[in-house]
This record gives sequence, structure tokens and C-alpha cells, in this order.
Amino acid sequence: MTPLVLIPGRLSPEAKGVREAAIASGRRYSEAIARSGGVALTVPPLESTLSHIESLVERADAVLLHGGGDLDPTLYGQTQSSDAIYGIVAEHDAVELAIVRAAIAMDKPVLAICRGIQVLNVSLGGTLHQNLVDTIADSDSHWDTYHPVEVNAGSRVAEAMGTLRPTGGHSYHHQSIDRVASDLQVVAHSIDGVIEAVEHRTAKWIVGVQWHPEDDAATDAQQQGLFNALIAATR
Repeated sequence: MTPLVLIPGRLSPEAKGVREAAIASGRRYSEAIARSGGVALTVPPLESTLSHIESLVERADAVLLHGGGDLDPTLYGQTQSSDAIYGIVAEHDAVELAIVRAAIAMDKPVLAICRGIQVLNVSLGGTLHQNLVDTIADSDSHWDTYHPVEVNAGSRVAEAMGTLRPTGGHSYHHQSIDRVASDLQVVAHSIDGVIEAVEHRTAKWIVGVQWHPEDDAATDAQQQGLFNALIAATR
């Protein structure tokens, strides 16, 4: 059967072809999943969805967490300390945390991208740097740009991408992992020390990357490899 990949959607004020507020997910994620032989299913981030999370995740073959606005800092035990924080939506936080926790409990394959890696870390008790400008000298080197990434040999990320030094990878974030959850291990860094990828220590295949592989996956086999590995892990 065709693998079904659950993607938490986004509340959006508008969408083309829709007369009212919409529920959306990025097209490139679904296209990358389709190239890997799967089908994406967008789940509405509504309060009513929370009572169905376990059933939804149980029926899915895998989960993909995608990019977006920031998590509410109270979810990792902090108060807001940066004016750069943006896009907090309580429904997004609640549904995504519930989905990833259910996926971990059921040992479903998970690919967590950008905001997704941060959701994964927070779901397991980790924390975030609220703004990279307070952590590294050149925070602009991670905003809408490409930069080198060093991947650990023997990691799932290295196996999926077929390289220890990806040639691409669109970086578009102002936050990053600070304290790593105990169930996760770091498997990639940027040259300035920012954590770029993590993996669950005991799960079958749970991977988080801080960059956006979907942006280049159509033309970059290394980036597409992450989606291929997610789908392969369902079989």
C-alpha cells in the first residue's frame, strides 16, 4: 500500500481559490513525499483535532513536521526574552506536540524540518535559543541563505543523504536547539556550532534537520534522500 504521511497543517488567513481563512501546508513537502512514493495528508490544527491525535497517528505510516513560526517559550519553561519571536499560534503548538509525542510512542518514522526539529526537541524536554543573534556573531548566516553543514559519519542523516558534507540546504531560521533532549543525539553542526540535525537514540527512524530540504529536493538528490529515507522506513 502507498505510505501515508501525516503533516500538521497551518491556519492561514487566505489562500488562492478559497474565499475564507484556510488550512495549509507547503506544496514542496507533499511533492518531495510524492517523489518518494508516499502521499501527504494535511491534518487541521484545530482544538477538536486533539481528541483524535492517537487515532490519526496510528493510521498514518509516518509523520512530517514542517517549518513555520516560533513555539511559545513557556512550552520549554521560559518567558519570552526576545522581540524577534514571531508567529506563535497556540493551536499549531498543541497539535504538533501531541502528534510528535504520539509518533514517538508508536515508533512511527518522523522527519522534522526547521521549526519541526525544534518541536521534536521541546516535545522531549529540550530547550531553544530564542534568537540566534544572542548566541552567534553572525545570525544572518542562517536566515534565507545556504551554509556548510558537517554531518556525523554513521548517522541516519548521512546514510539518507549519501554525504557528510551536503552541497545544499536552504537555511531559514532565527532560533535553534539549545539544551538537547536526553532522548536525542546531535548528528550535524554548522561551522559556527549551531545544531543542524538530531536523531532519536532508540527509535526506528526519527530525524530532525534545521534546514529546508524540501526547497531543493526536486533537483538535489542529497536533499531528496531525506524524504526517500522517511518513506523507506515505513516499509
